[in-house]
Amino acid sequence: MSEEDGDGVDHGPTSSHRGDHTGGETDDRNRARDLEGVVAAVRDRVDPDEDERTRLRDVADRLMERAETAAAELCADTDVLQVGSTARNTWISGDRDIDIFVRFPPSLDRGTLADYGLEVGHATIPDGHEEYAEHPYVKGTVEGFEIDVVPCFRLESATEIRSAVDRTPFHTRYLQQRLDDELAADVRLTKQFLKGIGAYGSDLRTRGFSGYLTELLVVEYGGFRPLLAAVADWQPPVELDPEEHGRETFDDPLVVIDPTDPDRNVAAVCASDNVARFQHYARSFLERPRIDVFEPDDPEPLTGADLRDHLERRGTTPVAVRFEAPDLVEDQLYPQLQKSLDGITTGLDDRGFDIFRATAVADETAAVLVELAVSERPAVERHEGPPVHVRNHAEGFYDAYADDPDAYGPFIEGGRYVTERDRAFTTARGFLESDRLFDVGLGAHVETALEDGYEVLSGDEIVALIDEFGPELADYFTPRP
Repeated sequence: MSEEDGDGVDHGPTSSHRGDHTGGETDDRNRARDLEGVVAAVRDRVDPDEDERTRLRDVADRLMERAETAAAELCADTDVLQVGSTARNTWISGDRDIDIFVRFPPSLDRGTLADYGLEVGHATIPDGHEEYAEHPYVKGTVEGFEIDVVPCFRLESATEIRSAVDRTPFHTRYLQQRLDDELAADVRLTKQFLKGIGAYGSDLRTRGFSGYLTELLVVEYGGFRPLLAAVADWQPPVELDPEEHGRETFDDPLVVIDPTDPDRNVAAVCASDNVARFQHYARSFLERPRIDVFEPDDPEPLTGADLRDHLERRGTTPVAVRFEAPDLVEDQLYPQLQKSLDGITTGLDDRGFDIFRATAVADETAAVLVELAVSERPAVERHEGPPVHVRNHAEGFYDAYADDPDAYGPFIEGGRYVTERDRAFTTARGFLESDRLFDVGLGAHVETALEDGYEVLSGDEIVALIDEFGPELADYFTPRP
């Protein structure tokens, strides 16, 4: 959001003598005043008003009662809980998610749990549909609210879980005991901050901060502002253990031991780039408080002319492998795309096509886009053997190439045998269009999709991606922190 919206909080430098003591104190006071103004303005937007809270409570109570009735008819030893941000008072105004968990006794087998869960779900949301995580659940919309009815086991400890959803009631109970109204309000601020900078969400496409992780961080540091101050000075790897009970070692940039499970890192999915992004914007915001940090700023999609201008300016050669996107949910698709991206870039780099930058995108189709600093190589490549004095290996190398009519050498250079032989692929396109593409590490479903057919785009040909991936290409060619 621009300063023209009337927030009155971004005044820039307020003293022409920033180096003197008085000017520094004035700047600090102005920053503090600006920060208070920003916080107040954002809270007005993200805090649900009483009418919104009442409507959510009414819908949740009615659905909980339905779920309790349906569950009791199937199994006497059950209970129903509301979990997630709406149960913990950390939901942002406009969010419409109500998560209802139906807890069944651990004596049930997983198959019966799934069957009972679906039956309760359909009784609770008659117009709902089934979705699948580790086991099926029912999802639907009631009076504008998105409802999930999820079965789980009622356990004594989160260390006994049989599936990931079994942890959720423990998370809700833990945080309900520690979040007061002020901390809950600061959680909402922090969530909106992370949304604004593009680092919120634990899905495997975003690999950012989950709601639970965000809540734990606010509780750990005591609020929004002390959290930002701490993040600004983080020195990864950062390790936090709220209950001081961790038993495992984790190789992650951010480690937050789950207070309900000593063997789990809540931040395991959080990518190092998103940890660094949080640091960058924490520093930037504390230095210059402003509302626009809280507002996602999606770039305008690139046009074909824009893209050609970028390519001409950069002088690199982009190549893309485009194929039908596998029919997978995002949390299954994006890890496979990332694995395929890693494999393709490694395959190109191993063949001398220097990688400048790369990304993978997906919609109806998918594309692995690689920007090359070097896209064409000589017809021959150099192959160094062992030093001549390493007799056995040296003689083996020499004998392997001595009678090869297509090789230059072997000859001696720098005390070792060297040969120059024909290069298998002189262009990146040649490699990508060959069967050798399937020798690199590809995601299983991506490999199947490529076997069904794909196209290689090079140079200006990637303009063909604009219609489907204009926003993604804008993100790529106009990168931000």
